[in-house]
Order: sequence, then structure tokens, then C-alpha cells
Amino acid sequence: MKSYPENFTVKHWAEEDQPREKLLLKGKQALTDAELIAILLRTGVKNEPVTEVSKKILNAFANDLNKLGKLSVQELLEKNIKGIGETKAITLVAALELGRRRQKSEALELNKVTGSRDVFNFMQPTIGELAHEEFHVLFMNRANKIIQSERISAGGITGTVADARIIFNYAIRYNAVSIILCHNHPSGNLNPSDQDIDMTKKTVEAGKMLDIKVLDHIIVAEKGYYSFADEGLINF
Repeated sequence: MKSYPENFTVKHWAEEDQPREKLLLKGKQALTDAELIAILLRTGVKNEPVTEVSKKILNAFANDLNKLGKLSVQELLEKNIKGIGETKAITLVAALELGRRRQKSEALELNKVTGSRDVFNFMQPTIGELAHEEFHVLFMNRANKIIQSERISAGGITGTVADARIIFNYAIRYNAVSIILCHNHPSGNLNPSDQDIDMTKKTVEAGKMLDIKVLDHIIVAEKGYYSFADEGLINF
């Protein structure tokens, strides 16, 4: 660890070094989003320090880290931001993906499902921001803890198909006593379709025959969710 004279301040450092030294001196919470991105980028371009490059990246996405975090490397490069080549784009995308995985990891630590909000918190980092539909199932033990989650199918922008035989094959394999169905609506519309309702009813009935309860079906969007159980659409 470096030691600094008492009268040392961040401004004594070259502009390219300031975010790193500010983090050491004041802690990570003291840095702005632009300064954190600057640390990842490391260097700017001629006549433009790295902090300015960082600000341009954020401005390109209305200062919304959520929007930035959805991008692929190619999509970021297509913005043609001066100073952002493939290597820096890869670094940014990787760092934001780590943040997303951390969010899911924290949700998994809770693990015990006490309500629909827990399911949303667990699944949102995985499917809440996708541009296509995916259908996942959570497999639960008697203590309402998640044994495993599985992606059952992936589809297009407007729909995906879930096969009850596949779902309950997994449930038997994991010795699950209950399951929770989950899929996303990329449009952000949380209302279930007739197909969603029909599939849920059929899955609930199939589960009764196997003595495996369908506790809920959660429709996940980027910033909200719909719970069949909360709305009284699932009868055990």
C-alpha cells in the first residue's frame, strides 16, 4: 500500500491516474460512474483524458448503466465512441456482466423462497433484460429452498414453449416437492397471455398427478413482475 504525505490530494496526480488514486484515498463509494469506468479503460486518447472518454460512453446511453450493461461487444463498438476499441469494449462488457452475476449470486444466497418478490429478485438478472423469451423452472425442496433452476426453452420475441414432460422429468430427477414456473416478457407487458394461462393450468394439473405442487408462475420483466399465485390464478 502506498503512503502519502499529509497534504497530498487527488489533484496532484496526472488526470489519467486520478480515479485510481481517488479510490485508494477515499474508497470505491466516493467514485462516480464515469470514474469507475475510467479505471477499467485505463487510458484515454490524444487530447482527451480517460475520464472524458468515460463520460462520453455514459452520455451515449443517457447515463443509464442498465442500458450499458445490456450491450454486446459489437453493439458497443457500433456506437463509434472515440477511444473505445475492441479490447476496451470487451473489458467493459465483462465488468458489467460480473456485476449482473453478483446480483444473481446475492439472490441465490437467500435461496429460501418466501414469496413472489424473492423469485423475481432471483430470476431478473437472468431473464429480465433479454430481448427474447425464455422459460425457466425453479425446483424446490420441502423447506421452500431452491434445489436447482433450469432453462426449459428459449423462443422468439413474442413467445416460447414449455413442455410439461421435460419440466417434471427434471423435478423427479431433483426430488423436488414443488416447482415455480418463470418466463420473461421482453416487451415489458406483464399481463399473461391466454397461452400462458392455459399452459399454467395444464402444468398444475399434471403436477397434481405426480404430487408435485406448482407454487407459482412468475412473468418477469426488466422492472417488474406478475405472479399467478398473488393474482389467485393458481389453485393447489
